[in-house]
Amino acid sequence: MTTRALGDAKGAAGATTPERVPMGTVIDTDISARLDRLPWGRFHVLVIVALGITWVLDGLEVTLAGSLVGALRAEPMSFTEFDIGLAASSYLVGAVTGALGFGWLTDRIGRKKLFFITLALYLAATAATGLSWDIYSFCLFRFLTGAGIGGEYTAINSTIQELVPARVRGWTDLVINGSFWIGAAMGSFLSIVVLRPGMIDPAWGWRIAFFVGGGIGLVILLLRTWIPESPRWLATHGYVAEADRVVSGIEKRFIDEGHTLPPIDDAKRMKLRTRSHTPLKEVFGTMLVGHRRQTLVGLALMIAQAFFYNALFFTYALVLQRFYGVPGDHVGWYLLPFALGSFLGPLLLGRLFDTVGRRPMIAFTYGISAVLLTVTGYLFKIEVFGPVGQTAAWMVVFFFASAAASAAYLTVAETFPLEIRALAIAVFYALGTGIGGVSGPLLFGALVESGSRDNVLIGYLIGAGLMAVAAVVGGLFGTAAEGKSLEDVSKPLAAA
Repeated sequence: MTTRALGDAKGAAGATTPERVPMGTVIDTDISARLDRLPWGRFHVLVIVALGITWVLDGLEVTLAGSLVGALRAEPMSFTEFDIGLAASSYLVGAVTGALGFGWLTDRIGRKKLFFITLALYLAATAATGLSWDIYSFCLFRFLTGAGIGGEYTAINSTIQELVPARVRGWTDLVINGSFWIGAAMGSFLSIVVLRPGMIDPAWGWRIAFFVGGGIGLVILLLRTWIPESPRWLATHGYVAEADRVVSGIEKRFIDEGHTLPPIDDAKRMKLRTRSHTPLKEVFGTMLVGHRRQTLVGLALMIAQAFFYNALFFTYALVLQRFYGVPGDHVGWYLLPFALGSFLGPLLLGRLFDTVGRRPMIAFTYGISAVLLTVTGYLFKIEVFGPVGQTAAWMVVFFFASAAASAAYLTVAETFPLEIRALAIAVFYALGTGIGGVSGPLLFGALVESGSRDNVLIGYLIGAGLMAVAAVVGGLFGTAAEGKSLEDVSKPLAAA
């Protein structure tokens, strides 16, 4: 055991309820050094699959809601364009609420408990969406589904950050967040199947799509049973022996697979004063005073990307139908390549965030997204493209924009102390989504409903302007966190 209490209190690993040292005890730990020295292995892949599936679910939900527009506008639901925008915003309001509430709980009671609770909520609410009978019930169930996904973002982002070695944290985080687009592709394909004329009654096809989403959530619940609690969280909250037991178990996996682990760097040992929780006063004091610069950067990145891709992607199906006359049951064919191309951005550019660096890559991806959106919006206004050309143009824009959006989550997750990491993610997600994400679909829904390409262009230019501002802020004031331990990027509040 290499994590120990300095004093009379001692911890021992319990079979079901881990023993906890008294709060305020100073412990000497090398937990972070042991996790960062691990080679990339099967354990990390399994963590990504079991936890990263959150973004696949989010992509599935968002795309289903967008690509099923045609079915929802028909009998018996008869939704208007405004109703579609309202449902999208309900989902995002739920995500904001869930992120804040569950984010606060994640830092207090642990990562593992929360990623089971939030997934169960998602599972129940998305299945209930398929039972909706009017716009009000549909919006209620979308709100609850969003609350589950919002809570997932905080618990999962913090867990993955704390289990993945520092040298690959950037690429891993971008790919996981970018897997949203795998879910989007799945949602597009599913909508093609359930809305195919003659195969399934259109009145039931959209309901079946949401039932399938709930079924996927049930499978994921089973996958997560073996994921351990974050050892960093355990140590900070006084579960000293349990933290050592978890890390020793992870190390044993690698040794059994034939890996030889490098020596532990004793210079990376840390002394921490255990705590049961972090008061909200200290949380917001840290964000607004001690980490003002990181807060500015996080807000700029999150607001810009939330407005950008929520506004554009939530209403893309409306654009295809209103301006290009694409039938509702054909929308999935356009969203499918759009989504797959968007996943390639984080996958191919993610390595550069660990090699070239965080700040230059944030400036580049946000900046090029702003330029490409402006150009594409103008070409849309003068009617250069048909539906296929428009989709190809969006694929290019979102190749960079999806990497930029993923980088926002990476930034807010790694630049704040462990004790407030989940809540910090929640606050930035809530503010970004509340300001940019909720307003975007409502604004674009109204602009599209006007039938004016000039009006839609105004919305595109607002999104481009926000991305340009974020490029400047991130490039000038971002944190060079590449290759650094989380504790080196942001010193724990509990450091003694």
